[in-house]
This record gives sequence, structure tokens and C-alpha cells, in this order.
Amino acid sequence: MPAGPDVFALDELGRITLAARGDKRSVTTDDSAGMFAAVPGAVLIAADDAVIAPTSYREWLNRQG
Repeated sequence: MPAGPDVFALDELGRITLAARGDKRSVTTDDSAGMFAAVPGAVLIAADDAVIAPTSYREWLNRQG
């Protein structure tokens, strides 16, 4: 499965996505959210055998129009 070259925390990914779309909403991280808080480990990181695509997330967003 292909993956991009960037690694982001989920809250940062939300901020980048909203900003790219001109959306003024803010993203708030709640560290006390219990089971909905940050997931430990590398569960959202590409596997060691993933094909890393050269396109960054920001570049991909810009192409979405």
C-alpha cells in the first residue's frame, strides 16, 4: 500500500486540511478524552514495506482544488 512522505499527528493533519480549504475552524486536542484520546504507537504510520510516494500531503491537497 502506498503512503506519503509526511508524518503528522492527527490534530495537525486536521489543521493543515482545514487551512488548505480556507476553513477558519480550529482543532482542539483533548488529552483527557479517554479512549478517544491520542492512539499510542505507530498505528497510523505506513508499514515498513510500504511504497513511499513522493507527493506530500500539502501538495496532494493543493491538487484537489
